[in-house]
Amino acid sequence: MLRQSHISRRVAAVAVSLVLAGGAAACGPKDGADKAGSGDKPGAAGGAPQKGGTLTVLNSEPQSDFDPARLYTSGGGNVPSLVFRTLTTRNREAGAAGTKVVPDLATDTGRPNADATEWTYTLKDGLKYEDGSPITTADIKYGIERSFAGELSGGAPYLRDWLVGGETYEGPYKDGGKGLDSIVVPDAKTIVFKLRKPEGEFPFVATQTQFAPVPKAKDTGVKYEEHPVSSGPYKVVKNDNDGEHLTLERNEHWDEKTDEERKAYPDKIDVRSGLDSAVINQRLSTSSGPDAAAITTDTNLGPAELAQIGSNKELEGRIGTGHFGYVNYLAFNPKVAPFDNPKVRQAVSYAINRTSVINAAGGSALAEPATTFLPEREAFGFTPYDHFPAGKTGDPAKAKQLLAEAGFPDGLTVTLTHSTAQNRQTSPEVATAVQQSLAAAGITVKLEGLENNAFNEKRWDAKDTPGFFLSRWGADWPSGGPFLAPIFDGRQIVTNGSNYNHAQLNDPAVNAEIDEIAKLTDLAAAGKRWGALDKKIGEQALDVPLFHPVYKRLVGKDVKNVVISDWTGVLDISQVSVK
Repeated sequence: MLRQSHISRRVAAVAVSLVLAGGAAACGPKDGADKAGSGDKPGAAGGAPQKGGTLTVLNSEPQSDFDPARLYTSGGGNVPSLVFRTLTTRNREAGAAGTKVVPDLATDTGRPNADATEWTYTLKDGLKYEDGSPITTADIKYGIERSFAGELSGGAPYLRDWLVGGETYEGPYKDGGKGLDSIVVPDAKTIVFKLRKPEGEFPFVATQTQFAPVPKAKDTGVKYEEHPVSSGPYKVVKNDNDGEHLTLERNEHWDEKTDEERKAYPDKIDVRSGLDSAVINQRLSTSSGPDAAAITTDTNLGPAELAQIGSNKELEGRIGTGHFGYVNYLAFNPKVAPFDNPKVRQAVSYAINRTSVINAAGGSALAEPATTFLPEREAFGFTPYDHFPAGKTGDPAKAKQLLAEAGFPDGLTVTLTHSTAQNRQTSPEVATAVQQSLAAAGITVKLEGLENNAFNEKRWDAKDTPGFFLSRWGADWPSGGPFLAPIFDGRQIVTNGSNYNHAQLNDPAVNAEIDEIAKLTDLAAAGKRWGALDKKIGEQALDVPLFHPVYKRLVGKDVKNVVISDWTGVLDISQVSVK
């Protein structure tokens, strides 16, 4: 499970996750029509993919902090994974196959000791940087250690929690050359990690960019992001305005024989950011000039744009569909009346009209109804349940019955806190749909809209958490662990920082089961137990799952080999061809 160092940074992480899920992170295609190799997927026409050409990337958000220590990605990210190779990576295949973790720099996904408190990796032969020098395990150890430096903060925090001594380590710029004793490098090809507790999902964490090798002699501290030394198929030749314009060209020392995952078809990748979302989609739709060979890694189609595309078969054929591991939900704080009464929480659960909520989220093309906290993907351990079956439009009669049993025969008035950001997730449209749903059950909802930063600050403040608010959560890798542990592990309740356990649940049985699952290195077995735990927690009505988002994105007319996995949910840039 994740401890306080994770918790204190998770607001930023969720924001990054949205860019990733909106840009380079998790969960995949709806059906075979979107899978690589199917004849009607985006970019399928025109024969087999070929090497060459320039791929243009049109984004709204800049690829900032392009330092492997500072990036917080899922599975290594999208654009970052072209430059930074890691010990393991995500399997670059469509659909459920893409949720698997596979070797990258390492020969395997890691060899645990008997209780998964120690993980050993061996590097492949022939690995080189962009300057032709060899990649060693000492470079991986150094790359991880520098991610502990305060001036390079922002990356995934798991190793601070998991490595022995990690909680007090301050990075190589302050350690006098000592390093972290819990990262052992017996030779140039072997690296061993010593953990404070069992972590069966360590191979997933080894996909994070903090595991990218960094040669100590080339480390320029906070300026390293301007020209990080490439271990991947592309190197940085230009980085203007902190990632606003990023130009990548081939790393001639990358050997595809050592990299089964990245295809690296284009000769050059030109990433341009700071663009309006509508402009991005218009340029991809028109596909004139260089835009014919363009994609986006962070901009979705909205309901209005999907309606405009309508029956245009050519444009429909250029839409990729995917699912990120994400859930949007109503959160309760049972320490605030009347939500301290389980029957009130159950009443709200029955009253929700998910059809109206889905419409507010952009319609069924962009959102799928949810009755479970975990996403509907096997990798997350999804186990179907619906403890408070309300059908598609709610069950106000059942809700009124429960309210009467709770002592509110004439209904009640509550406040729902939401964001004013127009994101169709925690926004006024969704809040209004919830308000209208509950009105039919005799529950009057007053809406409290807050500016997004203020909203995030309040909903994650254990001392001032609202009784009732819209929320959302995304996983750092495709497993139930990073979904359930931060939200429901009582030992992660934080009273002096960002607290994600909104219900402040501290159930010894739940905590113990989280620990037991963490010991498992059999991820399929772990998944079944995460699903069972989700179902068990769901009985307490601590939240109301509303919907899982769907991502739809256009590609230029000359883009081929679109691969969308159930890890990222978006096009994998490492597979794209433009010729």
